[in-house]
Amino acid sequence: MAKLTKSYVCGAGDEPLIYETIGNYFDDIVARFGDNDALIVRHQNIRWTYNDYKEQVDALATGLLKLGIKPGDRVGVWGPNSAEWAVTQFATAKIGALLVCINPAYRLYELEYALKKVECRAIVTADRFKSSRYIEMLQELLPELESCAPGNLKAKRLPYLQSVIRMGDDHTPGMLNYRDVLGLGGESEIREMERLKDELLPDDPINIQFTSGTTGSPKGATLTSCNILNNGWLSGCGMKFTHEDRLCIPVPLYHCFGMVLGNLLCVAHGATAVYPGPGFDPSETLAAVQDERCTGLHGVPTMFIAELDHPDFNQYDLSSLRTGIMAGAPCPVEVMNRVINDMGMEHILIGYGQTELSPLNHLTLPEDPIEKRVGTVGRAVPRIEVKITGDDGRVAPIGEKGEICTRGYSVMRGYWNDEERTRDTIDAGGWLHSGDLGIMDEEGYVQIVGRIKDMIIRGGENIYPREVEEFLYTHPKILDVQIFGIPDEKLGEEVCAWIQLREGENLSGEDVKIFCKEQITYFKIPRHIRFVQEYPMTVTGKIQKFAMRDAMLAELDRMND
Repeated sequence: MAKLTKSYVCGAGDEPLIYETIGNYFDDIVARFGDNDALIVRHQNIRWTYNDYKEQVDALATGLLKLGIKPGDRVGVWGPNSAEWAVTQFATAKIGALLVCINPAYRLYELEYALKKVECRAIVTADRFKSSRYIEMLQELLPELESCAPGNLKAKRLPYLQSVIRMGDDHTPGMLNYRDVLGLGGESEIREMERLKDELLPDDPINIQFTSGTTGSPKGATLTSCNILNNGWLSGCGMKFTHEDRLCIPVPLYHCFGMVLGNLLCVAHGATAVYPGPGFDPSETLAAVQDERCTGLHGVPTMFIAELDHPDFNQYDLSSLRTGIMAGAPCPVEVMNRVINDMGMEHILIGYGQTELSPLNHLTLPEDPIEKRVGTVGRAVPRIEVKITGDDGRVAPIGEKGEICTRGYSVMRGYWNDEERTRDTIDAGGWLHSGDLGIMDEEGYVQIVGRIKDMIIRGGENIYPREVEEFLYTHPKILDVQIFGIPDEKLGEEVCAWIQLREGENLSGEDVKIFCKEQITYFKIPRHIRFVQEYPMTVTGKIQKFAMRDAMLAELDRMND
C-alpha cells in the first residue's frame, strides 16, 4: 500500500459484511456444520455438536417466550463461564431480547445498579462461584422472592424484574429452575420463534455490556447483531479460522473478549469453542489445549504469563496451537516473544479496541513483520475507519501523538438510556473517541502511548477511578478520596487510594477493604491505601494525581528496600 501522509486509514477487506441477525446466522451455521463439535465445556462434561447446541438454544428461547419475554426486553446473565451462559446468549438473540452481561464478580451495590439501569425483565443466574454467592445476594436484594410464585416477582427495589432463573439442580423459593424453563415452550412458542426470524433486524440492539464510567456509575454500551457478529467473523478471518479449528476460551464470557471474540467467532466460522473451566486456571487451560487439540488460545497478557510460568508447563503438549488473540491490556514484548517461541503460537495476534467498538478496531496479522507484531497493536480491522487527532480535532500528521478515533459498522448504538454520555463519546461525524493516545506510522500501524482518560487497567480489567471514588464517598467517615493506578509487575497496574477522613474520625486500610469487600468487585478494591491531610494541587486548585502516583511509588520503594 502507498505510504500514508496523515494519520487516517480505512481497513481494507475482501469479505463483505454479514447483514443478518445472530439468530438466523446461527441456524445457517447449524445447517452447514450440524455434526461438527460446537461447544465443549470440560468442567460440566458437556460435548455438543451444532445440532445439540441448537436444540438447547431453541428450548431456552421458547421457554423465555412462554415466560412473556418479548423482543426488546432485557435479560441478564450472571455467573462464570458455563454452557448455560452460552445458550442464554444465543437464545436471547433468537427472540430479539437484549442479553445484559453482568460481571460475575459484582456485589450488591453494582448488581442493583445494573439491573435497575436497563430495567431487566429476567435474570439467569448461577448459584455461586468462588466467594460470590449469587442466590444469597439476590435474596437479600429481592426479599419478595421468599413468598412470590416463580416468574411472578413484584420487587420494590427492582419493579421491572419478573423472573429469576437459577442454574443448577436445586430449587429456590420464588425462582424458576433453568432446566424447567427449557421444557416450558410449546407449539405456539415454536411458531412465534419462527415468525421472529423474519421480523428481527440486524441493526436491532441485542446486547448490553457495562463499562466503568469516568463520571461515576457504569455505562451500558448497547450493541447490535451487525456490530458483534461482524467483529467476531472478521477477527476469525484474521486468525484464518475455519470449521476445522478449535478455540480454547479461558477469558470470561461476560466481556466482549469471551462473548464476541470467543463464542461468536467460533459460531461465525462453524468452529469449536472449548471452555477449560468456569474461570481462569493455568493448569486447566493448558490441559484443555492438550486434550482437545486446540488450534487457538485467547487471553490477556497476565493469563499467558501464568501459563508460561506454570511449573509443569513443559509437561503439556501444545503442538496443536497455531493462533489466538492477546488483548485487554498492553502486551510486553518479551511475553509476546515467549508465546510465539515457547507455546508455538506462530500466528498469535495482538488485538486492541474497546467494548464500545464490539470490541476490536485494530489487529495484527500473521503475515505482519515480527517487529510490528510485538511493538504495535496492528492496523485497522477491515471496513473500519481510524484516525488520530490532535488537540485541535484535526487529523494528526504521521508520527505525531493524538487521540484514537474510530468510525464504522462496529461503533455501538450508544449508552443505554444515556444520551448525554453518548454524545460525549460519539461526535456529530459518527467518530467514537477512545480516550487513548496513539501514534500511527506511514504504513498504518498504531502504537498505544498513553491515555487521556484517567483509567486503570488491572489484569485486563478496566477500572475508572471515579466509580470507586463515588462508592467510597458513601462511607460516613470519609471526607474525600482520590483513586489512581500505580504500576504492578504482575497485573500491569494496581488500585491506590489516598483518603481524607472527617475531623475526629479514625479508620484503617483494612477497615476500608472490608467496607468494599461485599459491595464492589474485588479488582476495584484498593490494594494500597494512604490517609492524608491534603492532596498535591496546582495553583488553580486542580488535584495532581501524577504527583500522588510518584509519591506513592517512592514510598513503596523505600518499604521494599
